[in-house]
Amino acid sequence: MRRNPAAQRPALLSPSLLLLLLLLSSRAAALHSGELFPYGQSLGDQLLPDGDDESSAAVKLAIPLHFYEAQFSHLYVGTNGIISPQDFPRETQYVDDDFPTDFPAIAPFLADLDTSQGRGRILYREDTSAAVLGLAARYVRTGFPQAAAHFTPTHVFLVTWDRVGAYEEATRGVPPSGELNTFQAVLVSDGSDTYALFLYPANGLQFFGTRPKESYNVQLELPARVGFCRGEADDLKREGPYFSLTSTEQSVKNLYQHSNLGIPGVWAFHIGSTSPLENVRPAAVGDLSKASSSAPLEHPFSHAAALERDYTDDNLDYYDENEEELEYPPGDPEESSNDHSSIDVSFHSKADSRPTGGGTSPSGSDLASPLPHLTPSEWPVHPETQSTILDPHTKVGRPLEELDASDSKGQAVSSKQPGIRRLSPAEIERISLDPPQEAPPSYAENTSIQPYPNGRALPAEVGVPPAHPEGESVLPEYSVPGHPPLQGTTDDVSSNTEVFTYNSANKETCEHNHGQCSHHAFCTDYATGFCCHCQSRFHGNGKHCLPEGTPHRVNGKVSGRLLVGNTPVHFSDVDLHAYVVGNDGRAYTAISHVPQPAAQALLPLAPIGGLFGWLFALEKPGWENGFSLTGAIFTQDMEVTFYPGEEKVRVTQTAEGLDPENYLSVKTNIQGQVPYIPPNFTVQIAPYKELYHYSDSAVTSTSSRDYFLIFGGINQTRSYRIQQNITYQACQHAPMHQAIPATQQLTVDRVFALYTDEEHVLRFAVTNQVGPVEDDAAPAPVNPCYDGSHTCATTAQCLPGTGVDYTCECASGYQGTGRSCVVTTPPTNPCEDGSHTCAPVGQAQCVHHGGGSFSCACLPGYAGDGHVCTDVDECLEDRCHPSATCYNTPGSFSCRCQPGYRGDGFQCTPEDTASGLKPCEHQRRSAQAQYAYPGARVHIPQCDDQGNFLPLQCHGSTGFCWCVDPNGHEVPGTRTPPGSTPPHCGPPEPTQRPQTICERWRESLLEHYGGPPRDDQYVPQCDELGHFTPLQCHGKSDFCWCVDKDGREVPGTRSQPGSIPACIPTVAPPTVRPTPRPDVTPPSVGTFLLYAQGQQIGHLPLNGTRLQKDAAKTLLSLHGSIVVGLDYDCRERMVYWTDVAGRTISRASLEQGAEPETIINSGLISPEGLVIDHFRRTMYWTDSGLDKIEKAKLDGSERKVLFHTDLVNPRAIAVDPIRGNLYWTDWNREAPKIETSSLDGENRRILVNKDIGLPNGLTFDPFSKMLCWADAGTKKLECTLPDGTGRRVIQNNLNYPFSIVSYTDHFYHTDWRRDGVISINRDSGQFIDEYLPEQRSHLYGITVVYPYCPAGKHAAPLDKQGRKGYIW
Repeated sequence: MRRNPAAQRPALLSPSLLLLLLLLSSRAAALHSGELFPYGQSLGDQLLPDGDDESSAAVKLAIPLHFYEAQFSHLYVGTNGIISPQDFPRETQYVDDDFPTDFPAIAPFLADLDTSQGRGRILYREDTSAAVLGLAARYVRTGFPQAAAHFTPTHVFLVTWDRVGAYEEATRGVPPSGELNTFQAVLVSDGSDTYALFLYPANGLQFFGTRPKESYNVQLELPARVGFCRGEADDLKREGPYFSLTSTEQSVKNLYQHSNLGIPGVWAFHIGSTSPLENVRPAAVGDLSKASSSAPLEHPFSHAAALERDYTDDNLDYYDENEEELEYPPGDPEESSNDHSSIDVSFHSKADSRPTGGGTSPSGSDLASPLPHLTPSEWPVHPETQSTILDPHTKVGRPLEELDASDSKGQAVSSKQPGIRRLSPAEIERISLDPPQEAPPSYAENTSIQPYPNGRALPAEVGVPPAHPEGESVLPEYSVPGHPPLQGTTDDVSSNTEVFTYNSANKETCEHNHGQCSHHAFCTDYATGFCCHCQSRFHGNGKHCLPEGTPHRVNGKVSGRLLVGNTPVHFSDVDLHAYVVGNDGRAYTAISHVPQPAAQALLPLAPIGGLFGWLFALEKPGWENGFSLTGAIFTQDMEVTFYPGEEKVRVTQTAEGLDPENYLSVKTNIQGQVPYIPPNFTVQIAPYKELYHYSDSAVTSTSSRDYFLIFGGINQTRSYRIQQNITYQACQHAPMHQAIPATQQLTVDRVFALYTDEEHVLRFAVTNQVGPVEDDAAPAPVNPCYDGSHTCATTAQCLPGTGVDYTCECASGYQGTGRSCVVTTPPTNPCEDGSHTCAPVGQAQCVHHGGGSFSCACLPGYAGDGHVCTDVDECLEDRCHPSATCYNTPGSFSCRCQPGYRGDGFQCTPEDTASGLKPCEHQRRSAQAQYAYPGARVHIPQCDDQGNFLPLQCHGSTGFCWCVDPNGHEVPGTRTPPGSTPPHCGPPEPTQRPQTICERWRESLLEHYGGPPRDDQYVPQCDELGHFTPLQCHGKSDFCWCVDKDGREVPGTRSQPGSIPACIPTVAPPTVRPTPRPDVTPPSVGTFLLYAQGQQIGHLPLNGTRLQKDAAKTLLSLHGSIVVGLDYDCRERMVYWTDVAGRTISRASLEQGAEPETIINSGLISPEGLVIDHFRRTMYWTDSGLDKIEKAKLDGSERKVLFHTDLVNPRAIAVDPIRGNLYWTDWNREAPKIETSSLDGENRRILVNKDIGLPNGLTFDPFSKMLCWADAGTKKLECTLPDGTGRRVIQNNLNYPFSIVSYTDHFYHTDWRRDGVISINRDSGQFIDEYLPEQRSHLYGITVVYPYCPAGKHAAPLDKQGRKGYIW
């Protein structure tokens, strides 16, 4: 059919064009509350109870619903704008946390909502009515015109949050806020695919976020989160996929103004399928089509970015009645994948007639005026017809299924041919979202406009053509002379009163990008974008800022493939650590475990450590060191040519950012050839100066240096030429970003390089300052701040004054004179300084919440509000045995057996029945039997393996501890109240360490001098550990020199007055891994917990059984590791751990300065659980990658595989060294189990395989002699006797436990939901306390460290006569 331009006949418009017009017109009319899906109790809706944190009972679905790749039969509805296929944890565990959640979630408006006091209601139902299914189907088909062209839902799950409020703290005299929100979530399923619809009516969102309950007085409001989350994976290596639509308040505000469906306020998503679906896929018909997600989505728009824009009624893009041209982008990625860059239809801007049936437009119709907004409820229901697409050659519509494969000429291959199947919706989506590199030309998908009785134009089913006699859909070509075709563009929307266009200009601003800046930086907007700048007293490039005046640290790995002379040497991932004193420009670098020939040959390459000298060089006024430009992300390429042999080596150093402790992470790679240097030679490098040339995002330097090889009387001169190129990302938007001087001079005053065979550590030390290019004339007096000769503390900043005057100012976090700085005193703790208002210490406990906040709680045995506590008379509760007398005491009571009976008062027996048991054993048996009486608070004596009383006794219920004599009688004056340190009942404290050589020499000289030394007398200077300090000076004179670790003077280092040599530390700097961090001292004597948290091992002391959270700290930082399994050898005070990232098992002593040692580094894939048998000096571990259980001696020798069959996912492992049993868990989802065997792998058998799910944690409790496990599937903590009998539940409401350990009458486990350590009382099963590290990330293994080795004996193998002995 063709149009005669001379005739005024009705103009037929393309159905696709009319749908676009409809979608455009709908932009001007947002969704109204009356256009939501119908809801109400009269329609069968169930009502969620009013409250702040309510959840529905499990709703059994008629057919399972697919969410991501999983299938669920139940759904839960929560108050806080969320739906989940599993029950919710407490709201404090997810409402205020960042998205994603760690459980499956569908979140139309995740925030802290509250329906108390009649503030709204929440309704939900499953619906199969034709009206609701038809409405849902039309929404889905509109959003997914290809993938869901034939989608026919069978079930809808509908949830409505109707005028709900935000949680608010009740304030007397202040009524609740009148801001209420209304929104809907609709889950639509046909049994194979699931789609989600989120609906936000106009004026339905009156608040956009909620305030955290634990914000105290901080005015903080968190924006609501909208999106989907699969939940955490069951293994350790990955986080489940998620899809997030909002991140800021502005993005939440725009939810009802925008859409990915073409109707403001309506959003559609494909969320589950029987076919693979990597992540949620949003609809893309409207102006927004992608959001941030954990996996890249493959279409070209961004929901999240568009939602960030500040849209108001003034700048929303409405279709203008007087537009003469229309430009519209290919809003559907499926169309853009088919090369739909234009629609070949044009029209006049004014006409005079209205649309009539059959899709025609009579002459005179005003096509440019916006079509009335179409309510979904008015869409007619049409019979299912076959979707067609126009064949590019015949112009005849063909079924979509026949176009699922095409050649380069556009010829379709029918899916009806043998071997070709019909594609699923998810597969169609992937095809439509992943266009081929060369796609054939294609045409707009057919859409028709159907008349409606009230005269409004309505869209038919998307992809369903109007009926023709031949049964085919034909899209005619139309053309109007004088009017250009409609042009499709992309990118962002901008408003124009003449033409509807899209503008690609999109300047990034601080409003949405300030999170890219450091916490110690401010963000500034410029004409072309934003830049970050460090705050005062911090330095860096704005994205990475470090405090001025404090030492800086570097961690990293070094790998190399070198030809040393003619000998190849390879090494991989050896440790590099650097310690930089920023206020005087000193940089120390240590590289450990480089093979000797390579380490000796690398001595001249001081530039390896020189990089850190340039980064943190002392700055002269107006000049900047490297870190001020590069920040913590850059790459240095360095090529060195040695002479006279012309050997060449290339060094690449890549900085990868700051870790959570503000350590710079650097990887170093060394490739090439270096000259051989004999082992006995030392290397000296003269001071030098070199010029650095600066341009945008690059720094270059070329120089030549001499070095000297010295041995005895031999002194050889060598040289090398070095070319350096440092690249980084500079901010180009600031007008002054090019104000860096084109050339700066780095002056290196002192250079030392040293390698010792004993330590296997290659060390460099340099002293650097950066400033202007200077000649060699006599320099003017230099301020001490600039040459490092000042006397400021290492934690202070030197502030230059006039001439050579200066002042010292302590760095941030320190206080003092500047020449002496100490850590700033933390805020007072009312619970410690006595300013609290709690009842006396013996009656109540004061709990500190940070700052000046605290709460009070009465101790067991008292009742009240914590401020006033009264004694509970337990004798009124008949707690004692009938043959005993009860005596009430303040906060407690006691029971005493009557004459003729013996026992502890809780269990009394006639005196003649106690034969055969030792007193402790008899009392323990009696006390355990007393547990049959409800509410009994019995003290169960603790006995050793011989049946004797342990010297320290603690009451499991009251928390009191005391010492006893061998007869079990309390030692007077030793009883301590709950929460205090238990008395010391064991052997005396260990003696002080022996004196070192330095200390003995100093004591001898002082004794020889007969008193304090004179100014001209030398006294060795020792550090706090007794080592020689690297720098030694003669009395109060200026004569100083460097010494080695034995106190011997290093030749050539003695200085003249006024000059201090730069000495290399005799031991690795205390902050360098693998030694403990410098601000972490070895744990003091006492009981404490060790827990694994990714790249570090944390230390959490115990006070009795209570967590001393304020004293928690990091024990070891292990760069690049993921520590999972953890245990402790009490005999040698060594901690052992498994590393699933490095595939190793390592250990480290808890003594100061000890370095970690890798003891197993081969034959591992995913080592997880680890346990130590300190009696037999053996370790056991599980490997879930190899499905093995192995053992070895503690030094890694005598390795043996115990089991390699019938294992699927072995994880936790525990040992009972006394009885010689091994236990482990296998969280095979099909058949989880707990097994046991002997320590040699004999007598393997299943111990538990009923009613368990994900047994992550396992521990053998030496106090109760029971095997206990924490199950993340059943949420239970359970125990059983070693033979599998006597199983009982301790706690049935865990969150997501990972690892567990026991100590006295408490369990401690790590939890992935809380990301912390949780303590549980073994006897009551109550949650006692929790510790949440400041750095939030998953915690893995946990173990307990005793100040002594538990006494006991263990079973030995059978002797030749078959008798079993014992080894003490």
